[in-house]
Parts: sequence; structure tokens; C-alpha cells
Amino acid sequence: MRKTTTTPRARRLAAATIALGSCLALALPAGGAAAAPSDPVPTVFFGDSYTANFGIAPVNNQDSERGWCFRATDNYPAVATRSLADRGIKLDIQSDVSCGGALVHHFWQQQELPFGAGTLPPQQDALKQDTQLTVGSLGGNTLGFNRILKQCSNELRNPSLLPGDPVDKDEPAAKCGKFFESGDGKQWLDGQFEQVAGDLEELLDRIGYFAPDAKRALVGYPRLVPADTTKCQTAAPGQTRLPFADIPQDALPVLDQIEKRLNDTMKKAAADVEGGADFVDLYAHTGKNTACDGANRGIGGLLEDSQLDFGGTKIPWYGHPNAKGRDIQAKQVAAKIEEVLNR
Repeated sequence: MRKTTTTPRARRLAAATIALGSCLALALPAGGAAAAPSDPVPTVFFGDSYTANFGIAPVNNQDSERGWCFRATDNYPAVATRSLADRGIKLDIQSDVSCGGALVHHFWQQQELPFGAGTLPPQQDALKQDTQLTVGSLGGNTLGFNRILKQCSNELRNPSLLPGDPVDKDEPAAKCGKFFESGDGKQWLDGQFEQVAGDLEELLDRIGYFAPDAKRALVGYPRLVPADTTKCQTAAPGQTRLPFADIPQDALPVLDQIEKRLNDTMKKAAADVEGGADFVDLYAHTGKNTACDGANRGIGGLLEDSQLDFGGTKIPWYGHPNAKGRDIQAKQVAAKIEEVLNR
């Protein structure tokens, strides 16, 4: 069932009124050309493990509960911010609250950390009345992408740091492609997408309310599976495991379709929200840097060792961007921010 937005209409109207007043106050004279602001732009980054860049070391806040967010010191928000500064566009980072495992509703609800490590406040708490730019990715965990991967892999069903259970543990992993294309599997997936769409609407509305002057940029997810899935039957240089471990090859196009649908859902949410939001289409720019593109891969293989160490054991990438992928994220995000601020 789709989640019904709880933001009162009156609150949205109030936000729109404030935003309209701000726009009028900042309106350019007739014939004027927009230019990037000379003062640092108050900015908040939000999101899940793809914004935090899980798998890349070192990690911020290792001595506090936020260390369980696995947010890389050099995640794409940090790299994009430096790149923009080199081009004369300065961001005043009010906060980066991205955290691994975050669902869309953790934007307005507290997030419980793993292993009883504590809780984090809602990500929206980082927003301020003077925030002018918000950027981030949420949606993959609400969709249940980890559960989808576990549905398709016996190896991922083994105990690990990867959270979640398979959608239906009684259905064999070898038949997961057909599972998601019909019957209970398809019904579950359709319900998850409905939830994601409703929650993203809520998220964008809340940004508009709590930071009425902020431009909103929703960042999509990079492509994991290539169009030519035969490439996924070869291990990357220096690796002995296939990029998607034991996931059947006939399930890989299904996973790709699911990810494409997720990005399309995010893009639609950004286009439909009152006042508009921007979308960074990473999927469209990463078709040659999937987990199966060997030396050019921007995605670490499911069971490929990442840069993170947990108790003396390397943590797998679990399909997250490696350093190359992080740099692609940063490049596309920086380009979108520059476009937005130059309007």
C-alpha cells in the first residue's frame, strides 16, 4: 500500500508563500543574467550508503556512533565540494548527514544503528531556514535492494554485515529472475516502488517546508549491471570471484530493470514535486563503469574486498561505488550543482 503523505496542505502553502517572497526579493532586473553566488552557499547533504560512499576508507566519526554510518571522509559530497571550489563556487557545508542503511523515512524519523550502537536523529534536523542547497540519495534501502540481492544469491543469504532477509527464503535463489517478474515477487516489488514514490514525495515536501529557499537535487544510483551481462561471467583483474558472485546470469537483466525503475521513480518524484527539484541521472552516465567492466569498473563486486576493515576482516563492497565510481558521482553532482546555482 502506498504511504499517504502526512504533510498538511496548510504547511505546504506556508512554505510556498515564504519561498515566493524569497524569490521576489532575489529577482534579477529584466535582462539580467544569473550567476553563481559569490558568497558560500549554505548546503546540506543527506542520504544513504551511496552518498556516504560505504567501502571507501578512512571513515568519519570512528569514535562515535556515527562511525556506524561508514561515511567516507572523501565521499562524493566532499570531492564535489572541492571540485566546485576550484571553479570558484564555494559551498558552506552546514552538515553531511548521509548514513549507511538509511531508508527514505529516516529523513523525518530517527535511524537505529546496527548492533545496538544507538540512534541518529532525523536527517531533516540538519536543515536550517537559511539552507540554500540540499543534495543526496535515498530510496534504495526503502525499495529493499539488499533483500532483492539476497533473494538471488545463496552466498549473500549467509550471515554477514549485509542487512535484511530474502524476500521469500523458501523460493530458491536460482529462480529469482522469474520470481520478481510474476506472482508474489512482482506484487511485492510493485508495493515497494509505491512506497518509495510516496516517501520521496514526503522527503522533498519536507525540504521545501524546513528550508524554503533551498534548491533540491535528488541524486540517482549508478548503474550496477551492464547491458551485456556476459561480461559478468569474468572476474575483474586481480579478483577470483565473479562481480555478482553466484547470482544467476539470467537474473542480472532483471536486477538492471529494477534499478532502472528505481532511478525513473526518483526522477519522476523530482519532476512532480511542487516547486520542482533537480535529478542527477547517474545511471545514464555509468553504463561503461558497472561492476562487470573490469579495470574500468566503478562498482565494487558483491564479495570483492572493499577498503574497510572490521575486526581484522575486510568488508565486501556489496555493489557500492569504489574510488573510480565515487569520482564519477562527484563529477556529475558537481556539474548539476553548478548548473543549478548558475540559473
